Amino acid sequence: MTENFQEEKTQAAAWFRQLRDDIVTAFNGLEARQPGPAPAGQFEVRATTRTAGDGSDAGGGEMSVMRGGRVFEKVGVNISTVFGTLGERAQTAMAARKGLPGMKEDPRFWASGISLVAHMQNPHAPAVHMNTRMFWTPHAWWFGGGADLNPCIEYAEDTAHFHAEMKRACDPHGPALYDELKAWADEYFYIPHRKRARGVGGIFYDDRNTGDWDADFKLTQDVGAAFLPAFLPLADKRRETPWDDADKDTQLRHRGLYAEYNLVYDRGTKFGLETGHDPDAVLMSLPPMAKWY
Repeated sequence: MTENFQEEKTQAAAWFRQLRDDIVTAFNGLEARQPGPAPAGQFEVRATTRTAGDGSDAGGGEMSVMRGGRVFEKVGVNISTVFGTLGERAQTAMAARKGLPGMKEDPRFWASGISLVAHMQNPHAPAVHMNTRMFWTPHAWWFGGGADLNPCIEYAEDTAHFHAEMKRACDPHGPALYDELKAWADEYFYIPHRKRARGVGGIFYDDRNTGDWDADFKLTQDVGAAFLPAFLPLADKRRETPWDDADKDTQLRHRGLYAEYNLVYDRGTKFGLETGHDPDAVLMSLPPMAKWY
């Protein structure tokens, strides 16, 4: 059994909110630097809610979404803190995957995190995903998260830069950790029915509980803090690269892969929809436009 962890929960939720604020500020600055006849894009912020099966409040969060910007065609930076009891399907899945048989007797949970997905106007600028989260039950706590780059037009130097920043975040926590989390991302972000990855990878981890909450939270903070140094220079460099209709077609077809993965395989999408969270917030990751043949 785990203690209530109220101080740790508060600390984690506050940090996810601060990270959201830092990223939104940086993205607003990038939008403002991009020339264009239309006004720079602005984030629209609205509250999201989660309702328990009996209709009671079960937490929520905030969606921060920019649509139709000069740099960002659609970007969402969501935060949430939700709680309550897991439904029977979620109890069974968690008991099996996490090794927590006590979930059926006491299915309470609490979860907080940040989730980000950016789809870019310029096909040469890579799409990107990042999330970090903390999960608590009376039986165990853990952290999860990561970031992965999803270019439709690949540049080897961009991939190398992104991975170098992810490695920089991991290295203080163990010399082998980056290789472990990179391999985890390669496996997790693979699309079996397409027999290919959805992008050029990054890092991913789940169920992180070494027994040292402070150390595991510090890793999660370092991963989240690495996002802007890893991604922002790439978006800044590629935002004015000339592109044509063929490039846009390549981008839209690649977005189809992203949509397929998130709707079919992504655990966060499944968990959010099964536990009654705001579906618009859960499906924020989907691109505004995509193409299939």
